[in-house]
Amino acid sequence: MASIDTPNGRVGAVLRPSEIVDRAIALRPMLVEEAAETERRRFYSEDVHRAFDEAGFYRSLIPRRYGGLELDMTTWLRLITELAHGDIQAAWCLTLGAGHSLQVGSFFEERAQQEIFGDGDFRAASVAAPAGKAVAVEGGWEITGAWPYSSGAPYSTHYLGQTLILSEDPAVPPRMLLFVAERGQWEMLDDWGDLLGLKGSGSHTVRLDRGFVPAHWALPDAMLVEMDVSGGTPGSRLHGNPMYAGRTVSVFQLELSALMIGAARGALDEYERIIRVKRTQRPPTVVRMEDPDYQRWFGTAIGRLATAEAAVLNAGDQWTELCRRNVEEDAGFARADDLKLNFIARDAMRMAWDAMQEHIMRTAGSSALREGDRFQRIYRDMTMGHGHFASILGDSVARQIGQHRLGLEITG
Repeated sequence: MASIDTPNGRVGAVLRPSEIVDRAIALRPMLVEEAAETERRRFYSEDVHRAFDEAGFYRSLIPRRYGGLELDMTTWLRLITELAHGDIQAAWCLTLGAGHSLQVGSFFEERAQQEIFGDGDFRAASVAAPAGKAVAVEGGWEITGAWPYSSGAPYSTHYLGQTLILSEDPAVPPRMLLFVAERGQWEMLDDWGDLLGLKGSGSHTVRLDRGFVPAHWALPDAMLVEMDVSGGTPGSRLHGNPMYAGRTVSVFQLELSALMIGAARGALDEYERIIRVKRTQRPPTVVRMEDPDYQRWFGTAIGRLATAEAAVLNAGDQWTELCRRNVEEDAGFARADDLKLNFIARDAMRMAWDAMQEHIMRTAGSSALREGDRFQRIYRDMTMGHGHFASILGDSVARQIGQHRLGLEITG
């Protein structure tokens, strides 16, 4: 790992893409070993937290001038996949805490970024859906509200939230406010872990009760999933990197899809272990790995996951190129392109789920689903991932893609 001097005197790390990915692979045994306890605790341990911190994972998307790694999108997606290969719960918690560095580094001005990122110790859970209300006060905003499903909250230093500015006139629609709140302004409720899966993802509710947010830490009339990045952003101009001038709908789905692909690869490991030792149920009784049907089921799952991963990584490359063209060629980053990349990522998620549901779980045998077994945990976690709210947006995304191509008004 080499170091560079940054404009503000801090030291940013430069890593080869393979090096950061290798660090994730090296931590896989630890994540597998701790997964059951992670589920019981509802978030990963302090030991895993320190390992993630020392490996630099939290700094993946933080700009180099603030001590971050400034990884490219495709490497970030590879990193997520490898972590989820060990344990999707821990990877989910990390991804949805560390990943929002990209949006803070993109949309906020230099003064806010300097204060928010500091020396690079930054993690921010977030929920894109608006909740609560913001009231203008001297020097900023007073915000009250609760945001459930704030994955990554246990180890977050900040919260990236979306709330509403209400008008005194009930006939006037509320305005959006995108904000960052430091940890001292919010509390994490003890309300996570009673669902079927992803119990260890740290998806607790975050609540602000008249929390104060400085004016420059908030963006009125801004919506996290619908930011206009045409021609660049405050972040791309500040950091000289087009990756901070990208749209977000595709990125959020790409991250979720990478998590699901990694989890399915973990299930595939368990499936391979099973077919190497267990025998077929009917004569001629042989070790399952010698049976043509099991060979085909195993090979199909491998192929489906490889195809899904290829789609996600290619979409990451496309996103990076769209960012570059937006900044360097003034080509813009169209909403339609964002939607198409979201669709690619969503289909990759479906493919990972299909590999798990149809080819791995269905043929592994019921004994693989015993309470406490890794295979069962992964299946439950992936069930929750497949049922994530983002999954049901697919019809809306497809409709909007069609509307754009037909020259119709995009209705959302």
